[in-house]
Amino acid sequence: MSNNIDRRDFLKTAGAGALAFGAAACGAHGSSTTQEPTGEMEYRINPGNGDKVSLLGYGCMRWQMKKNAEGKDEIDQESVDELVDIAIKNGVNYFDTSPAYLRGQSEAATGKALSRYPRNSYYIATKLSNFRDHTRESSEKMFFDSLEQMQTDYFDYYLLHAIGRGGYKAFKERYEDNGMMDFVLGERKKGRIRQLGFSFHGSQKEFDEMIALHSRYHWDFVQIEMNYMDWRHADGVRNVNAEYLYEVLDRLELPIVVMEPLLGGRLANVPQNVTVMLKGRDPDASPASWAFRFVGSYPRILTILSGMTYREHLEENIRTFCGFKPLTQDELGFMEEVADFIAKYPTVNCTHCDYCMPCPYGIDIPGIFAHYNKAVGDGIIVDSPEQENYRRLRREYLTSYDKAIETLRQADHCIGCGQCLPACPQSIQIPKELRRIDRYVENLKRHR
Repeated sequence: MSNNIDRRDFLKTAGAGALAFGAAACGAHGSSTTQEPTGEMEYRINPGNGDKVSLLGYGCMRWQMKKNAEGKDEIDQESVDELVDIAIKNGVNYFDTSPAYLRGQSEAATGKALSRYPRNSYYIATKLSNFRDHTRESSEKMFFDSLEQMQTDYFDYYLLHAIGRGGYKAFKERYEDNGMMDFVLGERKKGRIRQLGFSFHGSQKEFDEMIALHSRYHWDFVQIEMNYMDWRHADGVRNVNAEYLYEVLDRLELPIVVMEPLLGGRLANVPQNVTVMLKGRDPDASPASWAFRFVGSYPRILTILSGMTYREHLEENIRTFCGFKPLTQDELGFMEEVADFIAKYPTVNCTHCDYCMPCPYGIDIPGIFAHYNKAVGDGIIVDSPEQENYRRLRREYLTSYDKAIETLRQADHCIGCGQCLPACPQSIQIPKELRRIDRYVENLKRHR
């Protein structure tokens, strides 16, 4: 398989910048950053229905949270409104959410923020997230509840959420045996679903089974995990090389929505020596911008989702996608070298989606994995007491672990019940990884 891209075909398909599509101006929000965006937002045309979709899509999984009067976590609606305002003013028009995001709060917060704008000025994508209860009654209720929460009477893009695990057998149980495929096909015919697709997590065999259903259901688009690490470094069991997924979908001429372009933030916060590699190539480019440009360099990509919690994240991404510059062939080769280098680091493949939460025993699963991955990236993981700077690195890890994760929520409290396993879209063996990290911590405590 090849990642060669015909530059002429790319410009013809994607447009030589958003001017070809009458793009919205960037920088309209009066950014507080020192570097203003240049150019205009990049758009891609959906060949199936002509939608002009911003290449930067807003993933609404990571809205900022705050404590309410009862001390419970709730979405900070004021922050959501501000971020949506900035996004729309700068040309972002695709917003992706789910009934499962942020423990059921994301759709309502997103819908409230978007409802302040004309409905035809943005695209809503949400999902049938019937993981735990896929009865017909419950699944239909989820669909209509989503319409109400999003304050709309139709969905632009509707996805069967996280299919692939368990192959066709699991798909049949969730969507065919209960009549939900007949339901969503009917809703597409009525116009309440404008585009019907699915988000995929699974093996190559499972992907092939889902794609085989295209002749029956005529998918309008597919959402996949794609980034420069998963392009050729997926493990082949929990996920598939994105190169394979892309080429199959490209051959079928199906628009692609990309999730995890930053691999749960890990490609925005790469190890220091990787940062040196990237800065050596372009001192002004951030690690995140390299990752986004990699994905956006492929013309079948309709939009690239990014879960932007804070204003500075959004503004940085806007700068990347305004006056968007696809990678050259030489730069694509360079990113392969970077991926090969990062692949040597023993991180946990957690994207911090929080599907595994809440843990019945209070363990902060994504927090533990995020701390461990950051320690690997920062170079404070140690192998043995003979290692140079062992005492300092040991102290740094243990101190930062206690600061990041409350004692009662640390890995040593996992009893291996396995309730988290079915919820993980990456198929991480969570209890096993928690035990591995706990053994590492205990070894550090013993070897002073």
